[in-house]
Amino acid sequence: MSPWVDNRRLMRSNFPDLESIQSDQRLGRPQPPLEKPAPEGAVTIALPAVDPGVVTEPDFYACLRRRRSRRSWADAGLTLPQLSFLLWATQGVQRVFGRGYSTFRPVPSGGARHPFETYLAVNRVEGLAPGLYRYLALSHELTLLREAAGLAAPITAATLGQDFVGAAPVVFVWTCVPYRGEWRYDVAAHKIMLLDAGHLCQNLYLACEALGCGTCAVAAYDQRMFDALLGVDGEEEFVVYLAPVGRVKR
Repeated sequence: MSPWVDNRRLMRSNFPDLESIQSDQRLGRPQPPLEKPAPEGAVTIALPAVDPGVVTEPDFYACLRRRRSRRSWADAGLTLPQLSFLLWATQGVQRVFGRGYSTFRPVPSGGARHPFETYLAVNRVEGLAPGLYRYLALSHELTLLREAAGLAAPITAATLGQDFVGAAPVVFVWTCVPYRGEWRYDVAAHKIMLLDAGHLCQNLYLACEALGCGTCAVAAYDQRMFDALLGVDGEEEFVVYLAPVGRVKR
């Protein structure tokens, strides 16, 4: 039997299986929260309102044409308005629908489940201390998880020696909270959630190009190291994707 058989099975549609499965949604069990709350007593930081004025390339065709994976960064860090725009473009909440049932965001998600949390490893963002943060999409805020100078070394190690990741002004790290999808779609949830991760990162690519910044999607990392770095349990929440962001060298 091919060693890839299980992975190939994951890539196929298994929605017909749901006809014989009672998902937790069908069973009337409470849905999981739309996002993780800020830790008790944690510092929260209001982000600037999303400002289209930070866009330096408004031509959408040009953004598509110039989109590349970038692996080198200018010395200057990001501004807080730029970071605010990038967070909104990838996971910002435009509307809460159905008394807290789901959210509408700039990226699509199967069943509007949006099963991701956005963490930031901040090295050089004006107005933010270096450290680890998490985006609170419902309120467009950051919560500080811990201040930490010198994140370049552990991030480089956790990405298997990719030093351009650790050197970036900010690294977007997306974790998945799988039960958000499983609650509705049971065994069919996991393919959908992985597809959704691609939607997230493509929006980041295009938003970066619009700001004169760059990014590079990264899927090669040490799972245990990165989960431990963020303080997630690796089962009910775990890292699935990341992308360093910085200004492009001109």
